[in-house]
Formats: sequence, C-alpha cells, structure tokens
Amino acid sequence: MRICIFEDSGVAALEPIALTRPAFALWCGAERLVDRFRRQFAANETAFWIRSEHVDLWRLDEPSAPINDLDWPSQASTTWINGRWLPAPDVAIDDSSPHVGTVGGQLAYAVLPAGEKPIAGDVEPWLASLSESLPTRAVSGAMLNYLWECVDLNGTAIKNDIEWFCASRSAQPKPSHVAVVGPSDRFVAAEDAQIEPFVFADTRNGPVLIDHGAIVHVFTRLEGPCYVGQGSWIVGAKLRAGTSIGPGCRVGGEVEASIIQGYSNKYHEGFLGHSYLGEWVNLAAGTHTSDLRNDYELIKVQINGQRVATGRNKISSYIGDHTKTGLAALLNTGSTIGAFANVLPSGTLLPTSIPSFCQVQYGQLQELWDLRKVLAIAGRVMQRRGKFMTDAHLNFYYSLFESTSGQREKTIREAERRRLRRSV
Repeated sequence: MRICIFEDSGVAALEPIALTRPAFALWCGAERLVDRFRRQFAANETAFWIRSEHVDLWRLDEPSAPINDLDWPSQASTTWINGRWLPAPDVAIDDSSPHVGTVGGQLAYAVLPAGEKPIAGDVEPWLASLSESLPTRAVSGAMLNYLWECVDLNGTAIKNDIEWFCASRSAQPKPSHVAVVGPSDRFVAAEDAQIEPFVFADTRNGPVLIDHGAIVHVFTRLEGPCYVGQGSWIVGAKLRAGTSIGPGCRVGGEVEASIIQGYSNKYHEGFLGHSYLGEWVNLAAGTHTSDLRNDYELIKVQINGQRVATGRNKISSYIGDHTKTGLAALLNTGSTIGAFANVLPSGTLLPTSIPSFCQVQYGQLQELWDLRKVLAIAGRVMQRRGKFMTDAHLNFYYSLFESTSGQREKTIREAERRRLRRSV
C-alpha cells in the first residue's frame, strides 16, 4: 500500500510532546504510531505531510521519504492517514476504490485516486472537501485528541502488540532466575536483552515485553501490560501496568501508567504516574508527580492557554523534550511543562503550567534567555547516549524559542501578577 501520513490541526492539543515532533512519532504501546501504520497496513511506500517547521528535523529520521511533496501523491493512488489515529489491531484498509474512513466523525484516512494532489499549504481543508464526495466508512480505533488519551490507551495497545512483537523478535527462553506470576508465555524478552536475577514479572493482566539490548537490573518488578524499549535500563524499578519505556532510557523508582518517549532519565527513587515524558528529559532524585487530587475531583489541564476538563481524576504531568527537574521537585496534578525547562524545587508543589525555555526558581518563573548555553548543555547530554546536536536541531530549537516567546511572556506576566496580589 502507498501511504501518506499527515498532520491536522488537532496536533496542537498534543503539546508539549508534539511540539518537537510530528504527532505520528508519539509512542503508544510497543511502537510509535508511524511504525504501527507501516506494519499494520503493509506500506511499501511512505510519504509525510507535516508542519513546515518540522521538515528538516524529520528528515533526520526519514532521509529518503518524500516530505510535503506536492507531486508525489498524484503519481498513483494514495491512502492519506491521519497521524493522530490509533487503529484497532483488526483494521485493514481496502485501497481498491476511493473512500474515507472516520472515527467518531473525524477523518482517520482517505483513499484517493491517482492524479489527486493537495493545494500548496494546509492539506486539511483539501482532504475535507474531497471527503464530501467520497463514500464514508466508520472504522474502529481511536483518534488521539489529548495526551491523556495516549496514556489511557497505552495498556490496551501493549496487549494488542504481543503477537507481532513475538513474531518480529527472536525471543530468549524465560530465564530460570526470573519469577513470573501469570502466563509465562506473556513474558517476552528479545534474545539479546539482559535480565538479572531476582526480577519479578506479573503477567496476569497483560504481557511484559522487553526489547533488544534492554537491561533489567536485580530487584525490578514488572507488571503487565508494560514495554521496555531497545537499549533501556530498568534499575531496580517498579514498572506498573500501562507503562511504555522508549529506547535508551534509564529508569528507576516507581512508574505507573506512563509513557517515556526515549533517551530520558528517571534513574533514582521517585514516583511518576499517569504521565507522558518526551525525549532527553531528566527527573532528578526524589522528583515526585502527583496524579490524584486529595479531594478526588476531576482534573483540568492547561493546553494552549486554556484550561481543559479531562473528565479524569488520574492525571499527572506532560513534560517536553530536554526538560530537567532538580532534587526533590514536586509536580502537581495536571502539570504541563514545555521543552527545555529547568524546574527547581521550592519545598512545595510547583506551578502546573511552565512554558518552554523557562526556569522555576524559588517558585517563580523566569525566562532562560541564554539560549546558546541551554543548547550547549543539551548537546552534551545527547553525546552521552551517542547522539549529536545537528544543524537541523539547532535551527529548529532557535525557531522554537521565538515561536514560544508570546506564551512564555504571557505566563510569566500572569504569574507575577498573582504573586503581587498575594503579597498585598
């Protein structure tokens, strides 16, 4: 199948994780959405239509793929797939005739004939206008409108992923020194994963999937459904149900129902629950997230300056790329922290809305104005994992600093007004 994966306007509500990557690069289950599309729909050609500011950065992942190419879709019949769609595992797309598939009234995909190509610019209105004249089919799955929906669906996605995971990995026999409660065939570790003695796995409610090169240290508890990504270390941690750890992470302490995108550190003790972390995040020792209000009320999350009712009472923190916390930082329920933030402890719960390129010091927001220093530190962090800060990264981050300045100034100004009112 020939597919073009596109972003629509709904990606804004998936920030701060989608602030620094296309929406289809988010993890859910044991793989990213883009990898799920390619695998599930047997794509032999893939193109992408994304926000223009992400093009050069995404080329680092997909150097040979057409990106925002006006002519590529017109060369043959193409299936356009919404990057926010999490398809059910039994969904197949019949690309023999033009039609659209919808989930809850939202466009999940559109099979278009050869010759159709987008007008330069936004593909969303172009696809919407074409959809009006095509047959519509309701398809199963979910449209990911908010990050908490990714987290909610993560455990089910891991359960659905065990079949292809087993088929695509050469699994080692269950180590005799690992204690498994529940079906032993749900404990699946790639042949080159290292599992130390005194590891406990509970597979009664779902599989435990451990990918290539991962290391699970002694005295770790793994509660399914959970996934440990390639090259990640689980250091005497308690991974509870519904957790996905992306590649290259170092994780200790307690993690419940959370997603870590990749290359992030939570090496020490501390609780992370019902959260989504981006890449290159560092949670210092003693960092704790609150995922439940003590009055059990439903939680609201600030998204693009608006307080959004989640309808849930279990939500914690969404933390963007390259953000760091200090020792014993306490993050409140419904916290949204942008990219490149520096969050220092204040002895009490920290602000729930921290924009990109901000520092919290003594409970007050400040702009991190020395961008060269910020990016130099980020580059050193990447080198420690064998990755490098390229010109594409630098150009994107400089642009991101400018594009987020308005939100940063507004949030700092409002925080200062609140502080002054309290001091009167």
